[in-house]
Amino acid sequence: MVDELIGPAGRIERVRKLMGERNYDAVVIRDEANLRWLTGAEGVFDFTGELPHAAFITADDALLHTDSRYYNAFIEHLPQNSPWLVDQEVVAIPRWVADRACRFHARVVALEDTCDLAFYQGLIRAFEDCSIVCSVPLMHGDLRLMRASKDAQELELIRRAQAITDEAFTHMLGFIRPGLTEKELKLELETYMLSHGADGLAFSTIVATGPNTANPHAISGDRMVEKGDFVLMDYGARYRDYCSDMTRTVVVGEPSKDQLFLYDLVRRTHEECVSAIHAGVDGKEVHELSCKIIGDAGYGAYYGHGLGHGVGIDIHELPTFSRKSNTVGEGAVITVEPGVYLPGVGGVRLEDFGVVTQQGFEPFTQSPHELQVIDCS
Repeated sequence: MVDELIGPAGRIERVRKLMGERNYDAVVIRDEANLRWLTGAEGVFDFTGELPHAAFITADDALLHTDSRYYNAFIEHLPQNSPWLVDQEVVAIPRWVADRACRFHARVVALEDTCDLAFYQGLIRAFEDCSIVCSVPLMHGDLRLMRASKDAQELELIRRAQAITDEAFTHMLGFIRPGLTEKELKLELETYMLSHGADGLAFSTIVATGPNTANPHAISGDRMVEKGDFVLMDYGARYRDYCSDMTRTVVVGEPSKDQLFLYDLVRRTHEECVSAIHAGVDGKEVHELSCKIIGDAGYGAYYGHGLGHGVGIDIHELPTFSRKSNTVGEGAVITVEPGVYLPGVGGVRLEDFGVVTQQGFEPFTQSPHELQVIDCS
């Protein structure tokens, strides 16, 4: 964790340290998750993909451009003593950036590598229109890498998001019954979270029943719960812009031997992989361990996704437990979610998420790993 540089002010200093190492005069940031992380402004960003904001950071200044829809919210929600100077000048963002580059004599202006081509081309034209010669290098995921290690403020918000998510699971154990549709279960789950502290949903909830549980990203439909079904719920709450993520699979009525075997295999995979996690581990190695356990049991063909992903402001962040090598550092918040999916039959996924420490993995998820049986007698 990066507690010595805690909070938004410390995050800006981390960016400035990178600027010094790379000889950047300024950086331009538009990604809303990066801006939420840097500014600390809660309840402002709506994450629609419209990208209405832009930041221009130099060694001494932090400037933020927005429009009239968000200006007052920024003024109200930026932390006390925030270094950000906010404006709502009516001007295209490329021209706004070019004007600041001119004002601050910036000749190396770095951009996120996630910026779209239209913005990049517009910025180059704006520099030309202002008669500025600028180098425009791309930052290759640098801010995403910084965000991978959460500080104490972030961990507190994530823990609260997960507490709401755990409470929702307990509620659903008393709500699920034969005759309800997947859509009805999804509505109940989401309504519970939103009425018990969540500011929003972390992502579109997955609720699947029976054979539909064999689809890892199933779309909830009108299928009714039947006795003997697995019911899979993959969902999360958003709290003050930070996400939670968990999956639980329950069974309606007494499970069959095949269901018990499948569930126990996934649970064992989950728990053995958790035991292998510690700061500095290669995420690829932990993922490969999950593949080996499931493969040795004869079900390797029915497990095709990665074991886990980072969680924070975005539901999918760095690092990952996947086929790609990447270091899982201290302070990373990451999921562990093995699954086995049998087409036409059903599937099981068991997902916790938590923080990686030097000693291991500290789960935020408190819901039990034991298979929960819904009484339908």
